[in-house]
Amino acid sequence: MFMGEYNHGIDAKGRIIVPAKFRESLGEEFVVTMGLDGCLFVYPNEEWSRFVTDLKSLPGSKEARQLQRYFMAGAASCEVDKQGRILIPQKLREHAGLEKDIVFVGVMNKIEVWSKERWEKNNTFDDMDMAAERMSELGLSF
Repeated sequence: MFMGEYNHGIDAKGRIIVPAKFRESLGEEFVVTMGLDGCLFVYPNEEWSRFVTDLKSLPGSKEARQLQRYFMAGAASCEVDKQGRILIPQKLREHAGLEKDIVFVGVMNKIEVWSKERWEKNNTFDDMDMAAERMSELGLSF
């Protein structure tokens, strides 16, 4: 399970250092794809295979086809180099607005990669009472 938040930078060639805490669980090769809310999703190969199986099982609706294209068209296999870095393809860097400061966020079975600016905008709960109420509606206890 992935959890935690780690700040890093991206170099001029589009390489980022994968946090050491995440590298061991990811393995030497894994998949990066376009995520939701303006981030990237990083999946270990085993989790990626499960996700693809779920995508394949969607009904043949237009919305299902759009989701399949969205996640598969942006997907790229990445390998960690000797310095612990991966090269993020240009299309994915543009999708997530990755330019300088990067935030890695462990979210259970995957990692999200955010530009620091987007992370700060998207990672706030202005009304914690509303958040607690929503958690209760979803059946989550705290």
